[in-house]
Amino acid sequence: MGKISLLKSFVLFGLDAHLVDVEVDVSNGLPSFNLVGLPDKAVEESKERVRAAIKNSGFDFPAKRITVNLAPADIKKEGGIYDLPIALGILIASGHIDEKKFKDFLICGELSLSGNLRAATSGVIQAAILAREKKLKMILPVENASEAGLVDTLKILPIGNLQELFSLSKEKELQFIEGKFDSSTLDSLGADEFDFANIKGLILPKRALEIAAAGAHNVLFSGAPGGGKTMLARSIVSILPRLEEGESIEITKIYSASGLLNHSSPLITYRPFRAPHHSISKVAIIGGGTIPKPGEITLAHRGVLFLDEIAEFPRNVLESLRQPLEDKIISISRARGTIDFPADFMLLAARNPCPCGNAGSDKECSCSMSQIIAYNKRISGPLLDRFDINFKVEKIPFCDIKKSSGEEPSSKIRKRVECARLIQAKRSQKNLGRAKTNSLLSQKELEKLINIDAKMSALLEQAVEKFDLSMRGYVKILRLALTIADLEDKEVKLNHVVQALQFRGQTKGDYE
Repeated sequence: MGKISLLKSFVLFGLDAHLVDVEVDVSNGLPSFNLVGLPDKAVEESKERVRAAIKNSGFDFPAKRITVNLAPADIKKEGGIYDLPIALGILIASGHIDEKKFKDFLICGELSLSGNLRAATSGVIQAAILAREKKLKMILPVENASEAGLVDTLKILPIGNLQELFSLSKEKELQFIEGKFDSSTLDSLGADEFDFANIKGLILPKRALEIAAAGAHNVLFSGAPGGGKTMLARSIVSILPRLEEGESIEITKIYSASGLLNHSSPLITYRPFRAPHHSISKVAIIGGGTIPKPGEITLAHRGVLFLDEIAEFPRNVLESLRQPLEDKIISISRARGTIDFPADFMLLAARNPCPCGNAGSDKECSCSMSQIIAYNKRISGPLLDRFDINFKVEKIPFCDIKKSSGEEPSSKIRKRVECARLIQAKRSQKNLGRAKTNSLLSQKELEKLINIDAKMSALLEQAVEKFDLSMRGYVKILRLALTIADLEDKEVKLNHVVQALQFRGQTKGDYE
């Protein structure tokens, strides 16, 4: 009869970690090494890594029948994170290490052939949260200690190699590192080059972005090349509200699952700004794969997704954004179940008026009318309808740029944005039962919060008829008016609706 060891590890499913039992049986019989439990190719290859790591760490690899089971068996296991628990399980089952020392641990780590540990590339913070929930301690590679250390009160034992783990097993009392979240790091205005103080003129476009940041509204900038659309978009992160602790951990989990964290400073302390190239595929933007991974819209969660030259993006990519923009979540279905990824992002987009970019400007346009119409029809009406602000950015003459001085810095604008967000949170919590930004309010909720008098009603009716607005367009005008009023800390009046109409623009576009 063989000896069985049982250790704990984890598997990442979506953005959540689930416990995996690593069972190792070492018994008499023809020498073999079998691994079961729905492993992928990388997990299968752990057999060779573990064998070499154990031998090169000075231990005898048992010439027996070895069976490793990763349970539950119905969830696909991937990556090299099971190397360490498998190796430790073999050493325990072979009598080299006492199992009692490691029964209350969640263990992960990829082994090199020499027995050293390599950093896990994804899911460490999720595993750390799971370990705390299950009242487990954690053993992991030294390089991942900072990421696991973001989880308060978690006891962590970082190690560098198998020999070090063997030495620790002989000690009477282990010395742990305790996780602690440092909220003082949650502040970033972005790079100095993208501060609003560096943007000369462009008063109305900057005002449009302030309104967008205050209410989490989507923005479409139109205009000729060189007008400052891209610079404006990249600067918006500097005026968005600071991240809260829960938001920071949420974003860090997303980037950990995607393998995009910096091991030395893993905490995401700023709102994401994602700007994918127009050649991006549908799967890359919404997420997916055999084992679903987050796409760009999830990587932009709590931040900004910027589509420069939006008309150049494939039609199916743009249309895939419609549902996440409304629901703030993306569901990806596979045979083994459905995974929901968060997608609460602001969409910023920039477009030229025509393929050459000169239509409506002082420069001569080389495009025919049919080309211009076809170019603008690349963005469907329903998608255009999902932009709250549709604004034309006019190019500033050089002489005006030289005159411009004393531009307002991002830090000052951000204070107004944060005050407006606080007003929205308190008001919606009081009247609607939960905190919401204005961009998420329904028509019924808006009409409950806004006193629409006769003059305001007449103006809205005229706007709906003139611009042929859909009900969604009508609701977005009310949302914008409420955000503009919040920035002034006032109730919605007629002038706020007028401003909202100006920033909303014509839904069908300026160039059709």
